[in-house]
Amino acid sequence: MDRIKFGTDGWRGIIAGNFTVANVARLTDAVALWLLNKYRETSVVIGYDTRFGGKLFAGTAARVLAMKGIKVYLSSDFVTSPMVSYAVTWYGAGLGIMITASHYAFEYSGYKIKGEHGGPMMEEDIRNIEALVSNDMNIDLERIKWQNLVEQKTIEYVNIASIYFERIKSNFDLDLIKKSGLRLAFDAMYGSSQNIIKQLLPGVKNFHCKTDPFFNHIPPEPTEENLKEFIDMIRSDGNFSCGLAIDGDGDRLALIDNRGNYIDSNHILLILIHCLAAYRRLRGKVIIGYSSTSRAEKICKHYGIDLQRVKIGFKEICRVMLKEDILVGGEESGGIGMRNHVPDRDGIWIGLTIWQFMAETRKSLDQLINEVYAITGRFSSERKNIETGKEQQLRIIEDCTKGIYQSFKDYRILRTEQFDGFKFWLEKDQWAMIKPSGTESKFWIYAESETREQALSILQAVCETIQNT
Repeated sequence: MDRIKFGTDGWRGIIAGNFTVANVARLTDAVALWLLNKYRETSVVIGYDTRFGGKLFAGTAARVLAMKGIKVYLSSDFVTSPMVSYAVTWYGAGLGIMITASHYAFEYSGYKIKGEHGGPMMEEDIRNIEALVSNDMNIDLERIKWQNLVEQKTIEYVNIASIYFERIKSNFDLDLIKKSGLRLAFDAMYGSSQNIIKQLLPGVKNFHCKTDPFFNHIPPEPTEENLKEFIDMIRSDGNFSCGLAIDGDGDRLALIDNRGNYIDSNHILLILIHCLAAYRRLRGKVIIGYSSTSRAEKICKHYGIDLQRVKIGFKEICRVMLKEDILVGGEESGGIGMRNHVPDRDGIWIGLTIWQFMAETRKSLDQLINEVYAITGRFSSERKNIETGKEQQLRIIEDCTKGIYQSFKDYRILRTEQFDGFKFWLEKDQWAMIKPSGTESKFWIYAESETREQALSILQAVCETIQNT
């Protein structure tokens, strides 16, 4: 049978390939065993996104748990991953299951597990669940009728979205945003965030806010390339103050400024730190992933804020958020979390925070970014994925470990760090990073420089060097 292996953010597979009802049942059976070993009595929250089969796979997971005697709170409609995270804390559940492949292409579905704390389940617990997955399990899913499980309230349909909406309303001044004069736009990328802004801020222009399981054949990841239609709409209109785009399951974001410029997660992270420190006078520790911008050190030093870098994967940020007073935690890939919310990334929460800052300060996104640049200097961060064969991947890792690379074409390497990948410091505060995938024969290549042209040039130099050495 197929091996079920979690990556940094859940188990994913091709729908009707390795992501099947049978494999979802196998994995959920392992989840049930893990829960029953830990708790005498517990419950699970289950949600799903807008992908093909989401409701079916969520129902399969619910049925397996219910047949084991575990109470299930099953979402009555598609929801975002942050909604499930918050619902876990609301119901005091043992964990949450979200059926989603996040930002992957439409062919995929996936299975995320949220811990009882309302954030990503810790790595050690995930590995324990993986070890419990049986290769010869044979569950009769029809042994107990669905209606019986519902009537017994072992499975209970719940409106997770309404719980989340109340959380938003009690933490944001939505009237201030409505009356601010800001002209705002929102792109749900056909994902499960599509109804949130419609209900909370009816005056916002909605884009791609309907269900399309194909995602218009564009992966629902808020990258500049994938948001071309949204960016073109904002540019051609000419009167929008800001655009917010959210990925397929609601936990990653990007912003578009009034001129149609794409604002990535690194810039959003620094805007948050700046606004929380300068305008709200808040302090606390900042946690960021190893691949995030080096300008974070500059802005944190400016405000006297401690900063810690952790391995890539929001569960590593969550681990620290559970133990310390964290102001902001974020990754360059678009996931950011904040104090006074669940220890998880939430694109809607962060987007509304930025919109409220714009309303409170009466400053444009461009003005806030320029305030950040006054502290950090201008910068651009770029990323590229390259696929290799297994043999070439091992050779590149060995070359990085042994310090074979002295330069990437014309970019001289001043020093090298090895933590979660290999980071190469270049002249003029520029850097590059090589991060091997743990599950596939490919690398993520990162670069940061003062301008986009320079960052892209560094990326190209790194790729050519490691592939041709």
